[in-house]
Amino acid sequence: MTKPLSVAVAGLGTVGAGVLTLLRDNAATIAARAGRPIAVTAVSARDRTRDRGVSIAGLRWYDDPVALAHDPQVDVVVEAIGGTEGQAADLVRAALNAGKPVVTANKALLAVHGAELAELAEAKGVALSYEAAVAGGIPAIKALREGLAANDITRVLGILNGTCNYILTQMRERGIEFAQALSEAQKLGYAEADPAFDVDGIDAAHKLAILAALAFGRPVDFGAVHVEGIRAISALDIKLAEELGYRIKLLGIARRTEAGIETRMHPCMVPVAHPIARVDGVFNAVVAEGDFVGRIVLEGRGAGAGPTASAICADLIDIARGRTTPVWGVATRDLSHAPSVPMSKRVGAYYLRLMVVDRPGVIADVTAALRDNAISLESMLQRGRAPGEAVPVVVTTHDCEEAQMRAAIARIEAFEAVLEAPALIRIETL
Repeated sequence: MTKPLSVAVAGLGTVGAGVLTLLRDNAATIAARAGRPIAVTAVSARDRTRDRGVSIAGLRWYDDPVALAHDPQVDVVVEAIGGTEGQAADLVRAALNAGKPVVTANKALLAVHGAELAELAEAKGVALSYEAAVAGGIPAIKALREGLAANDITRVLGILNGTCNYILTQMRERGIEFAQALSEAQKLGYAEADPAFDVDGIDAAHKLAILAALAFGRPVDFGAVHVEGIRAISALDIKLAEELGYRIKLLGIARRTEAGIETRMHPCMVPVAHPIARVDGVFNAVVAEGDFVGRIVLEGRGAGAGPTASAICADLIDIARGRTTPVWGVATRDLSHAPSVPMSKRVGAYYLRLMVVDRPGVIADVTAALRDNAISLESMLQRGRAPGEAVPVVVTTHDCEEAQMRAAIARIEAFEAVLEAPALIRIETL
């Protein structure tokens, strides 16, 4: 009988427990596809007594997860601890140094330390696999690294955080404000008690950094990603976007340009006809564009025990079969060093909403500020009249540079008639 692949799992939260469950429930299917059984033989977690809904009886227990890397009976290590430093980072480095493949769902670790870890994995000749780190059960990594390997990728973008997508969907469908949608998401378990990592765009930006490295064959560079979240989005902006033929989504966009690589995470207005505009609720989506394949769209659940465990086990099957590829799709020596394009150089159209005092001359002042920064208007919308009171004024522009728009906004904000910070949302041509 072929020797089973012996797996150690560090971290027995939602993801780690899901891996144990899937490997047991689908053992026969997995063994057939892997060419041999895959079995968890050792685990590590903070609390040995906690009921996780899956038995750990008969498994070797380690209080120190790093010790899993030194267990001679372990063939491969699954890291499901999370975080950029501490035990998760120590375990991954120790396992790679010990010549053991690592499977991880840890997007933050890869976004921050992925370049170093990829070099270490290559030097030791072992796999560092991370299908579960981006978009849960959606096979986005395999699609980019293997399915589209013959293509020059021009752009990859996606809805990469289900919490934000759920909140924006609720705001649109029910006309509620951000605070209420967030509170309800927390009660349903879709958002953490401290939601900053999600709603401020950081979680999704980690995933975008990974996709960009893979799509363009560059060392991962989280520091180059422009990051904005969804706290400033209002129900009014969502309603007005619908009237203009758009939906507001938090998108991660990585794009190859003549100047280099753009990587940006921020709310976008996308045409309602585009497939990604119709991805709602907690679902994620990844769109890739290749020179020969054209556009492909992948959609599914981006988090949770089942989808994430599915992705981790797919990587374990590859390792059991001996299928390995370089971490970023190409060897370290062949990685590109194309420059990063700063956000100030982004070129595109914009939606700008102002709350202004309804009095003569205000619109003229706003249009003058835009004109003086070489920004041309596509449309202007003012809802009703309320002399002496606040009214919303919406402007959409033709393409201009981000730096031009920022300069115009700085001038507009100083106008006495402008009562609050302007709402700025980028319009994306997808």
